[in-house]
Order: sequence, then structure tokens, then C-alpha cells
Amino acid sequence: MCGIVGYIGYRDAYPIVIKGLHRLEYRGYDSSGVALIDKDLKVYKKAGKVADLEKFAEGLNTKGTIGMGHTRWATHGAPSDRNSHPHSSGNRKLTIIHNGIIENYATIKEALLAKGHIFLSDTDTEVLVHLIEDIQQETRLDLREAVRVALNKVIGAYAIVIMCADDHDQLIAARKGSPMVIGVGKGEYFVASDATPIVEFTKNVIYLNDNEIAYIRREDLLIKNIDNTVQTPYIQELDLKLEMLEKGGYEHFMLKEIYEQPRSIRDCMRGRIYPQLGKVQLGGIKEYVEKLKNIDRIIIIACGTSWHAGLVGEYLIEEYARVSVEVEYASEFRYRNPIITEKDLVIAISQSGETADTMAALELAKEKGATIFGICNVVGASIPRITDAGVYTHAGPEIGVASTKAFTAQVTVLTLMAFYIAQQRGTITQSKLVEYLTELNQIPELVERALQSNEHVKEIAAKFKDSTNCLFLGRGNAFPVALEGALKLKEISYIHAEGYPAAEMKHGPIALIDDEMPVVFIATHHSSYEKVISNIQEVKARKGHVIAIVTEGDVDVKAMADYVIEIPQTAEAFVPLLATIPLQLLAYHIAVMRGCNVDQPRNLAKSVTVE
Repeated sequence: MCGIVGYIGYRDAYPIVIKGLHRLEYRGYDSSGVALIDKDLKVYKKAGKVADLEKFAEGLNTKGTIGMGHTRWATHGAPSDRNSHPHSSGNRKLTIIHNGIIENYATIKEALLAKGHIFLSDTDTEVLVHLIEDIQQETRLDLREAVRVALNKVIGAYAIVIMCADDHDQLIAARKGSPMVIGVGKGEYFVASDATPIVEFTKNVIYLNDNEIAYIRREDLLIKNIDNTVQTPYIQELDLKLEMLEKGGYEHFMLKEIYEQPRSIRDCMRGRIYPQLGKVQLGGIKEYVEKLKNIDRIIIIACGTSWHAGLVGEYLIEEYARVSVEVEYASEFRYRNPIITEKDLVIAISQSGETADTMAALELAKEKGATIFGICNVVGASIPRITDAGVYTHAGPEIGVASTKAFTAQVTVLTLMAFYIAQQRGTITQSKLVEYLTELNQIPELVERALQSNEHVKEIAAKFKDSTNCLFLGRGNAFPVALEGALKLKEISYIHAEGYPAAEMKHGPIALIDDEMPVVFIATHHSSYEKVISNIQEVKARKGHVIAIVTEGDVDVKAMADYVIEIPQTAEAFVPLLATIPLQLLAYHIAVMRGCNVDQPRNLAKSVTVE
């Protein structure tokens, strides 16, 4: 959830750390801080954005070739200067930054208070650095061993970096349940929550595994596990370009990422579909073909936008592969004693690959013997490493907190998986596969056409920017699109919005409709078209304002809706990939007109790495 960056080497650390914090700000942005060592240890921290920290540090001593920084999404303790990281030990010699939650911090804190420790914040993180200090004082262990002993005493998730005022040549980093990557340079090392702060300086990285501790010096790196056994690190090369992390002339990352979807969908399909042959090839799961042929049930687990993608996957897999699918909220899955057997396939969907609830649900499924697949965007993330197999989405970095291209990439992968499983099980004819894959191959171009509605959507947004509520309605696989459209609007514009199956409107939500209520329908010309027209008439009879997403050339809906947004004709299976585009644009423009920070909406963070 929080963002961590550290540096040790021959360069000035502060500019590297600050630039890294800006790149990690999507992980949290309610406060930030840095720690640097020159002749002594200096800690500067401030509530607010990283820009506020920079302003605060102007004119202060920021020299030093070893340093670390943190941008926070608050868990324990409200956003404030005193709760900002880094946190220091009582003797001010140790300082720590932390992503995660120490679940037993209250018990440890009580014991430390009894020993005379004084705490300056409300955070669980400060308790950990005091615990390390206490172990050193009582046992005379060196810092490395004191950190290891302390981590054996804590319960929870963490990615931490520690510096010591008495050692100007060491960073200590460790992880359990929260991501941590180490960049390897010549005479220098970088530490971060993900690779975005590192790619500018080195392509060579090591992804720390759970329960590993890295002892980092300028010319040396030693990794041990928490049991003190030396580990052999695997260095891999980043497939990430610096320009992917810049706005590229767009006003916001979110708008850039909306417009990147023709490319991201194409990249997701590249090398995986052969339309003329009527063939889908998914190398990441090919070893499980026999399992897929005989599977009785698929359980999809995810959170937020990824859960909506999973719902689209349910429609597609059941329709074409004829396998029963259940879509579960990962945050609830493990708390209701779910029935899982070794005959089940569990598919976890997570953009970051670090979602704490999804990882916990996966561990439960693994314990019960299920085969587990992952759908993830980030190479080297935790979920791809704990699953049996999976498929990367290849959407590229997504910096905007409200997910856009990650959603359509996930839907694309699920579409490919639906046809792949159908292909293996023989539930679809070769001629139909040729037909569908030929049309799927055209989706990137159709998305480009859908994006041409931007100015028209902007005009509609101006009409509804002051609304306080909004309904999104769809049938079939357009229902998850309605859910996603509602989520986008509420996430970034703070307008209350709800998505429903269109048929459910008259079972309650219709009571909300009056002449102030905008209602967005996904009303494309497919199997439920006539039913949706009836639902639109019900809204119009109650003076609601109808915004309809329709197929190009539509006549009937256009005659009754207040506003229509056309998308290109496509097969019903692929409607989610096109209908999503104008809903993303609508939410974006309304939020901008309301003066909201669309890239960093309040109270949210990109990766939810804590429960």
C-alpha cells in the first residue's frame, strides 16, 4: 500500500529517493518522508504529497550517498507529520520505513512501554524499530541479528528498510507479504516497492521472496532467510521502458492509460491468437491441458475492478467452455469456510499481483489442494510466484489509481482463457473459433474508434458534473460493465453511483429515479436489446435522464434516450471491451470538471497490500 525507495552507492541519494517517491506516489500519498546519512542521520517528513516534502526540505541539508524514503497510505494513525515515515528508535540511531501491518504491535508496544520506551507516533511501524533497539540493548547483538530476531517476533505483513546512524555503509531490507525489489548496479544498489523508481538506473533486479532479509552494502549484497540461511539471489532483467512511466503529453496518467488501451489489448493478445487457424495458445497454462479438459468448477477470486473482470469471465467461460464458474470477493472468500477440492481450478486476478486479500484466499485454496492460476500485470509479483501457472496481461505500468487499461487487459485474458478452455474441451467448433478470433483480433482497432467519442462524452459530462447520484444498468455481460462504470465514477469524482442488472431496477432502485437522476444504460444491439428498451422506457416514464451506450447506427434507443454514445458493432462476447471505453471517459471528464485529482483520488491507493 505504501511506497518504499532506498539507495546506497556513489551518487547523491536525495534526488534518487525523491524521484522514486514521485513514481511510487500512486501507492499512497497522504504523507511522505526521507532519511539520509552524511556525517549524521537526518530525517525529514511531512504530511501531504511528496511535493510538500520537497518544499519542506528546501534549504535543509540533503547530502548523503545513502538514503531511503516513504510515501504513505495511512493504516495505523491518521495522516500527520508525526505519523509519517521514517520512524526512529528511542536512541535516534535507527530509522525504519515500512509497508504492511504488524498485527501484534499492540502487545509488543505494551511490553516496551513497561520497559520505559516512549513513542512519538500512533503507528505500528514505530513499535518495530523500538523492538529492534530493545533487542540490541538487551542482547548486545549486532544490528543484522537484532533485525532477524525482531522479525521472528512479529506477526503480519511487512516490507521494511532500516538504516543506522553508526553505519554509513549499510541498508537492511526485508519482506513478508509485501513486495520488495532490489536494483543491482555497479557500486550501487536500489531498493523499492516495485521497479518503477529503479528502471532509470538499472535493468537488473532481484525480487525478494517472503521471509528474506537483504544486507546491502555499496559493493556487496547478502541475502538470508529469517532462519539465517544464505540464499542465492536470482537476477533478472526488467522489461520496462522509462517512457512508460511518464505522462507523454497527457494531462493525467488516467487519460493516457485510457488511450493506451488499443495497444495494451493488442500486446495482451500478441502471440496468443491465430485467427486463421482458429487457435488460442496460452503458454503459461499449457501444462494443465488435461486438468482443463476434466475440470468441474472454476472459482475466480479478485477484488474491486478485477472482480468485475472476473464476472465478465464467468459469462464467457460458462457460455463457451461450459464449465461452472463462481466469482468470489477475495476479502470474504476465506472467512466463510468455502468448499474447495482438488478437482477445482481457482483463478486469482490482480493487477499488481500483491493484493493482500487475494493472496490470502490463494493460500487457502492451495492448502485445500486446488490448482491455482493467476492473471497478473506485474512480472515477478507475489501472486505469479505462488500460483501453479498463469497468464500475464502485458498492459504495461498503470500509474493512475483508478484502473482502466488493466481492466480491459484482464477481460482480454479471460476471453482468451474462455476460448482456450473451450478449445481443449471441444465445446466450440473450429469454424466458430475462426469467426470469434477473427473478430477479437479487430478489437484494438474498434477501441480506437470508440475513443473518437471523447469530445462528445465530454459534452455529456458537462451536463451531469453536479449530479449527486447515478445508476448504471446492463444485462448479460454488460452488467459487470455497469458495475465497473459505477465504480469508476465514484472512485474519482466522489459521486455516489451504483451498478445493477437492468432487470433488477424495478426491484428497488427504481424508487430513486426522478428528474435529477442520470441513468446510464449499456444498450447495444444484442440478445437483451428489446428488454433493455423496456427498462429505458420505465426510466423515462419517471422523468429520469438516460445516457445510453449504443451500437453504431442504432435508431430505437436513440429515439428515446436523452444522450447516446455510439460504439462499433462487435460480437456480444466482446461488448465489455468496447462499452467500457466511454464509461471511463465519462468518469474522467466529470471528475476533472469537479476539480478532483483523478490520478490520486482521496483515501485510495493503487495496490492494496494490507487487509
